[in-house]
Amino acid sequence: MTTDEGGWTVIQKRENGDLDFYRTWIEYKEGFGNATKNYWIGNDAIHALTRDKHQELRIDLQRHNGEQAYAVYTTFYIGDENNKYTLTVSGYKGTAGDSLAYNNGMKFTTKDQDNEENSGNCAVSRHGAWWYNWCAYGNLNGEYAQSAVSGWKYTIWYHWKQTTEALKQTVMMIRYKN
Repeated sequence: MTTDEGGWTVIQKRENGDLDFYRTWIEYKEGFGNATKNYWIGNDAIHALTRDKHQELRIDLQRHNGEQAYAVYTTFYIGDENNKYTLTVSGYKGTAGDSLAYNNGMKFTTKDQDNEENSGNCAVSRHGAWWYNWCAYGNLNGEYAQSAVSGWKYTIWYHWKQTTEALKQTVMMIRYKN
């Protein structure tokens, strides 16, 4: 709550591999995990928190070597389930590079509900649900790796180091913007 003047609500957190994020549409809709360790608040909750369109998003990242970076988006909201939780995001600033703008306007995809533009299912090939647009440059719900291995299926943020190196920790937070 003290990061960048506080007031944040955590909507996603990964800090170890104790919880598999390779889950179904219903699980991502309702949320799962424990907010103190590994967690997805739920797409219905994210929609409810962002439907007034006055939220900003902050993503904190940590590599396995301890190096940290962040990305802030001054506009962030998602549609309701009828609209497949379509992502609206813009206004990047930060130190991590922008690995989310590519997915602006995309519908949420899980292993059992493919809502993306291409003929495959990136939630299956990337081992985690996300707002895929011919896949993605960020994959924060991908497979957790215990070391800095490389691959698109892991928890990655490509534009930080121009690599698919698995991240150690990720946190997505939103707050009301004044």
